[in-house]
Amino acid sequence: MVVLSRQVVNEQLSSIIKNYKSPSSFFPCNIPLIDISNPESKNQLVKACEEFGFFKVVNHGVPMEFITKLELEATKFFSSPMSQKEKTGPLDPFGYGNKKIGPNGDVGWVEYILLSTNSEFNYQKFASILGVNPKDIRDAVNDYVLAMKKMACEILEMLAEGLKIHPKNVFSKLLMDEKSDSLFRLNHYPPCPDEFQEYNGRNLIGFGEHTDPQIISLLRSNNTSGLQISLVDGHWISVPPDQNSFFINVGDSLQVMTNGRFKSVKHRVLANSVKSRLSMIYFGGPPLSEKIAPLASLLIKGDQDSLYKEFTWFEYKNSAYKSRLSDNRLALFEKVV
Repeated sequence: MVVLSRQVVNEQLSSIIKNYKSPSSFFPCNIPLIDISNPESKNQLVKACEEFGFFKVVNHGVPMEFITKLELEATKFFSSPMSQKEKTGPLDPFGYGNKKIGPNGDVGWVEYILLSTNSEFNYQKFASILGVNPKDIRDAVNDYVLAMKKMACEILEMLAEGLKIHPKNVFSKLLMDEKSDSLFRLNHYPPCPDEFQEYNGRNLIGFGEHTDPQIISLLRSNNTSGLQISLVDGHWISVPPDQNSFFINVGDSLQVMTNGRFKSVKHRVLANSVKSRLSMIYFGGPPLSEKIAPLASLLIKGDQDSLYKEFTWFEYKNSAYKSRLSDNRLALFEKVV
């Protein structure tokens, strides 16, 4: 366990407090629960994406051994001394990060590993970490990511069927493309010291409010609370943890491709004072050169105009990562009515 000096801890707290926004009132809500082994659940998926942009899936078919293996390797890594973990950084753009989220001043009570699912990350960086074998963690990540990609494509094809779009791989083919720009992230939220939690009765932010720029995100975490989503009316609701299920959320790109019919959900993570939280997120993204725009078939059927300008994923990705987490990233690409 890493023990931080009070001076270092206070400096980190000051930075997080400076960037803090007070939580809204929390409202109880039933998160959509969907059995994706049932082909008839496609209409439930569409409804969940329209009303929440977020849902929980069961009977997902992901082997438990993949989950357990990766969690074990991640726990080994995050339990290592800070001096060792930092050898896998700095982010370039992949590797290890701590507290700082992006280049624009966003911070949180979090440390993480960010990896590309396509390019070869230098896993030898893990060789210096106590108890972490580079091959073991590489194999664990690869097995898990392949399972996530498969599930993401199944869900996207069910959504296309639910929307009566042909061909049904209109979304999934973007993830299957060998040039797909998808990411994988391991987030670790250490227990937050009690004195941090006592600042004006605030719940400190582990990861600030944001939407995901990609098409779809698949999240799994251990049995620790903290995740919250924002409803369309702006109220925040807490998502009860469930380590046996996966949580799925619509990304900005899918919102555009459905011309706003599906909602890219704003979400955040609050720090926990008692338990550490480990989450694993697969972000399914299109190739960098892919043009993102509302599907013509949806515009024809709905007899409506496009709400968004056409852009490439490269253009949107660059714009999104130059912004702050809480910014409305799609605003620059909306058509003026």
